[in-house]
Amino acid sequence: MIDQDNSRTAEGYEAGATSPRQRAIEAYEGARDRAADTLGEAPLLALAGGIAAGALIAALLPRTQTETRLVRPTARRVKESARAAVKAARDTGTQRLNEFGISREKGEETIRNLLGGLTDAARASADAAVDAVRNKG
Repeated sequence: MIDQDNSRTAEGYEAGATSPRQRAIEAYEGARDRAADTLGEAPLLALAGGIAAGALIAALLPRTQTETRLVRPTARRVKESARAAVKAARDTGTQRLNEFGISREKGEETIRNLLGGLTDAARASADAAVDAVRNKG
């Protein structure tokens, strides 16, 4: 029976048919070639994908006590540095805006004036439309 199956398979190859194994090998080789071409054309993209995959895996894994103990001081320094940077940027930005005479109060006043002007313009347009209809009729 095994001999019969082998003879059928051999006959199938002669007729030009490919086995599932051969198709799988060809698909693998094609995918490998495409991946190699992609990596050759965009190595930074592949690197970024690898870093993203690593970050995702790291985020999904639970943190160990040793990791927490070792990372905590660095995390505190990073947080303190970030807070100091945000405060410095906010203070500098506020100072520069004040130098130009721009303040929160002046901004609110400008917005109120703008909205008031828009309201007046809309009211005047509506009145003109009503007057035009009345004068036509």
